[in-house]
Amino acid sequence: MAESVKDQTSKLKPDDRVGVIDIFAHDPKTDEIVLVMNEPRPWDGSEERIHQLQEKFNAYVSFLLDGELAESHPEFVNKHARIEVRCAHMPDARAVELLGMIHDQLAFQNIKMEVVVGRDGSPEPPAGD
Repeated sequence: MAESVKDQTSKLKPDDRVGVIDIFAHDPKTDEIVLVMNEPRPWDGSEERIHQLQEKFNAYVSFLLDGELAESHPEFVNKHARIEVRCAHMPDARAVELLGMIHDQLAFQNIKMEVVVGRDGSPEPPAGD
């Protein structure tokens, strides 16, 4: 999918990843900037986990809107953006509610948001019907 993929999280603990963009790429098929947020941990419904998710999104949106993208990759400034949340496990009810609110707010900024369960090294769903 991507040109210029940067995976920066392989050696960081989940708590240390809050301010880090996991993967940054350009999708030549859609001509979008793609920021990938990897969520390999099971969802536990905790306040701490919801707070980490909010902070992670704040970092991603800040990168796109507050000049960091323009400074580090000026060639991508006028591209549309998409944030993908790649989860190993289906998000719990609290996370789904928060992700829905974030999706709606990002739409006002013309930023797409997708949640993908079981992709790119995450456990795949069981084979079935």
